[in-house]
Amino acid sequence: MKKVYFLQTCDTCRRILKEVNLEGFEKQEIKTNPITTSQLEELYKFSNSYEGLFNKRAKLCREMDLKNQDVKEEDYRQYILDEYTFLKRPVFVVEDEIFIGNSKKVVEALKERLK
Repeated sequence: MKKVYFLQTCDTCRRILKEVNLEGFEKQEIKTNPITTSQLEELYKFSNSYEGLFNKRAKLCREMDLKNQDVKEEDYRQYILDEYTFLKRPVFVVEDEIFIGNSKKVVEALKERLK
């Protein structure tokens, strides 16, 4: 399976999508086609962490003051399902590997995997 979850309005997502060979990838834009519970469970199987999938830089995260709260794994799961901006992006699934976020290290690992 090759799939990418991204946000079309995110400049960083658009830049990364241009840098990567997307041939054979299923693309899901998460604002117009929100992530489902089963899709999130599938991502969790790869990452073993809802917190790892959670975008702590989201504006709403600051507005809700989540950094000063005791947020548990199940809370992260529900936040991601409730609001698309809480999914760290982009998320690439390549066969049995997951690449989460836009750090240089993650993007380079993804490019290496796709060679």
